Amino acid sequence: MRTDAAVTPDGRVRDATARTLLHDLADRSDGRVRVEHLDINEPAQLTPLHERLAQRKLDVLFVNAGTTNNEPTPIGAVPTADFVEVMVTNALSPMRVIESLEDLVSPTGLIGAMSSGQGSITNNTTASREVYRGSKAALNMFMRGFSVRQVQQHETRRAFVLMAPGWVSTTLGGPDAPLTIGDSVLRVVDVLLSRLGKPGLEYLDRFGQTVPW
Repeated sequence: MRTDAAVTPDGRVRDATARTLLHDLADRSDGRVRVEHLDINEPAQLTPLHERLAQRKLDVLFVNAGTTNNEPTPIGAVPTADFVEVMVTNALSPMRVIESLEDLVSPTGLIGAMSSGQGSITNNTTASREVYRGSKAALNMFMRGFSVRQVQQHETRRAFVLMAPGWVSTTLGGPDAPLTIGDSVLRVVDVLLSRLGKPGLEYLDRFGQTVPW
């Protein structure tokens, strides 16, 4: 499964026909939340999305995308197709979205992506989930490069955040996860909003603490 959304007044969902919790939120928002359709792994959909949003200025662009493979499989035994699917969904596609939409973000806004504590190389003391870990570590590296280019090319004052939300009970996280979506999302949003106006790239958990690279 892969998911994608943005913490802005506009939310992205992959399946244009499926009803999601985001649609329920939009129904209750009195017009403050709008749902757009985007399959994050289809680059051709990015230009039309940009055109639909062209008249908007975003304070926060936050990209959430995640999928995994058969997690116990050691890296040398992972099928190539599985590796490509996880790496494209978790690392390449989020950066494509960010590169496509970054010009809509305020000069003092925030650009972020959903990483994972399992993307930390320093904290990897248990192995397992090797492709997933590698994809999130790759995302972290790509965001590092993007943030450096932003400073070099635009002397940007934007904040950049890689977020580790904790182990959350989603389709990807599984039923044993200790955190509900509500537990994690409220803290994630608070951390993101707290970083507005603070330029530079940070890798943070849901408590606003730095995660080691």
